[in-house]
Amino acid sequence: MKLSARNQLSGKVLEVQKGQVNAKVILEIAGGERLTSIISLDAAEELELTEGKEVTAVIKSSSILLMTE
Repeated sequence: MKLSARNQLSGKVLEVQKGQVNAKVILEIAGGERLTSIISLDAAEELELTEGKEVTAVIKSSSILLMTE
């Protein structure tokens, strides 16, 4: 699959915490850094996300907000 998004990070699923509607997915990316994503429970199940699965995180930059005091 080809995407126009340039912000793509390869990683491995460390943990999937399933809620009633969403799932919290924790990935380990290059250098041992961790990335956390909240996705729908349906998407997590459709992607068959399990610990150890190799995935690619695609980041839409307009959705990332950072703030310091």
